[in-house]
Amino acid sequence: LLQHGIDRLVIIGGDGSLSGADTFRREWLGLVAELVQTGQIDEQTACQHPALMIAGLVGSIDNDMVGTDMTIGADSALYRITEAIDAIASTAASHQRSFVVEVMGRHCGYLALMSAIAGGADYVLIPENPPPNGWEEQMCGLLRNGRAAGRRDSIVVVAEGAQDRAGNPISCDYVRQVLEERLGEDARVTILGHVQRGGTPSSFDRWMSTLLGHAAVQEVLSATPESEPQLIGIRCNRIQRVPLMQCVEQTRAVAQKIAEQEYSTAMELRGGSFTEMFEVFRAIAEASPSVTTPSQPRRLAIIHAGGLAPGMNSAVRAAVRFGLDRGHTLLGVRGSFEGLLAGRIEELTWGDVEGWAGLGGCELGTNRHIPGIEELYAVARAIETHRIEGLLIIGGWMAYKAAYQLHSERDRYPAFKIPMICLPATIDNNLPGSELSVGADSALNAIVTALDRVKQSAMAAKRCFVVETMGRYCGYLALMSGLAGGAERVYLHEEGVTLKDLQAEVERMVKAFHAGRRLYLTIRNERANPQYTTDFMCALFEEEGRGLFDVRRSVLGHFQQGGNPSPYDRILGTRLAAHCINFLSGQLASGSADGAFIGLVEGKVTLFPLGRMSEMVDWIHFRPKEQWWLELRPVVRAMAQSTLQDREN
Repeated sequence: LLQHGIDRLVIIGGDGSLSGADTFRREWLGLVAELVQTGQIDEQTACQHPALMIAGLVGSIDNDMVGTDMTIGADSALYRITEAIDAIASTAASHQRSFVVEVMGRHCGYLALMSAIAGGADYVLIPENPPPNGWEEQMCGLLRNGRAAGRRDSIVVVAEGAQDRAGNPISCDYVRQVLEERLGEDARVTILGHVQRGGTPSSFDRWMSTLLGHAAVQEVLSATPESEPQLIGIRCNRIQRVPLMQCVEQTRAVAQKIAEQEYSTAMELRGGSFTEMFEVFRAIAEASPSVTTPSQPRRLAIIHAGGLAPGMNSAVRAAVRFGLDRGHTLLGVRGSFEGLLAGRIEELTWGDVEGWAGLGGCELGTNRHIPGIEELYAVARAIETHRIEGLLIIGGWMAYKAAYQLHSERDRYPAFKIPMICLPATIDNNLPGSELSVGADSALNAIVTALDRVKQSAMAAKRCFVVETMGRYCGYLALMSGLAGGAERVYLHEEGVTLKDLQAEVERMVKAFHAGRRLYLTIRNERANPQYTTDFMCALFEEEGRGLFDVRRSVLGHFQQGGNPSPYDRILGTRLAAHCINFLSGQLASGSADGAFIGLVEGKVTLFPLGRMSEMVDWIHFRPKEQWWLELRPVVRAMAQSTLQDREN
């Protein structure tokens, strides 16, 4: 290190790598003195490097580090596991088999629990919360109930560190043996192993890692010999700095609590959302209600509105099963508000939503038509006719607009005086009260996949690509895909586009290709500017390039809405749906009839009154007045700058 003049390190690894780096830092002075004594370096070199400054980034698929919401690689590993479970589920259903799937994670059950939720598994075994004594019979009972309710397969997810209450390891082979002996099932074991570590990184891992790396460099450059080493993590999509060794020690404390069989403490140390999702999984995996069904259960309707978003089916599945677990009757409205007016409403059972966890599209159907003023009376009649007592609206901007309209007309139409709540589901990520909406992560992954292929194509020749993303007037997809895909320039409606911007871009482009660049990637939000369209930009770049490089356009279009939902969107849809059902249940129990919309704000599930919607949105441009991701624009610009001269310009 000293031969290369290095005394500042960014360490990327697990708790072992990070604690080793801290030990190296503390012993630096003695090691340098040894080198001076042995004559390997001179006194001047030693004086120039009196201390080692470090910053830590957690690279681990286990997601087991205290101090950060996610570790680098965990989301990609969850992708691999979920893809495997999806593939296993199809073969298991065709043969009516049971599968036992082992996932990695050491002493952390994150991958096991989240993949069980995302993959629609029946049972999960994690180290932090071992099953009760006699769990074998409980597991078999759950699987029997699931088969009786319409499941054609059974999937049990086992964390590699799973154990029983006495601390005895639970192996996949033992689980398979139990299923075969007690259920007479044809059971198979699949150990995913190091498949979980490989493959293409997800869009989240790309943009998160970019933010972390940028922050880590800033940290080590500003550090002094007296500075305490920091772990650079992410909390609620924001960079967070935490004392490094404090995080390492707390992480090891969780494993120690598991070894000491203090499981409640281990669950607490994992965080509130981990415990919450464990309870949600138990509720939606159990085919029989956890409460006694009342003689007259409350009738809750689920309806979609707005454009398609991957993850809609996941949210409906969770809402139906969570609602049934609470003793309600769940109604599905087919074809959005047009279906409500036409009476296309049916009761949904536990088995009706089987297989919806990872299913793309929208099984109930959705469209952008919402009732006009002249149709409100018919909507009120439909609600009364079908005895709807609570309404869950899952969708995008039009869903929120419809809910706001119904809520505003309560005085004229008493039928609208029922509890109602909106769940955000749109790829545009342009809804108030939630930093992320269901579907946005899936769309981002689709865009990044397309960008990877576009870049491979472009690098075969000297080529500039202008890629157009969806999002209407919201630039979330454009900016985040630029961050994840390594774009040189991103054009947003929020910033606007000027001819001066385009002229400067052409000049940078020409310089870059003259310097040997083979690829130049520009991303444009579909409504960045009505005059400077994608075609206009391509024509301008082509003309000003004067044969130095080719220019191609790629309008991704509805490719971004398709495909199965990402694990994150499945989990987010499930989590928000459970909170929505709890809200409706609470309103009905208390005799209230409030309207609300739900979302994630700084990592916490938050409810907002529907009456506040108007003050939170820009009605003209269909987006919230405050958008957290705009803070990331400086990082995108920094990543695109190749020289000091670029930064000065």
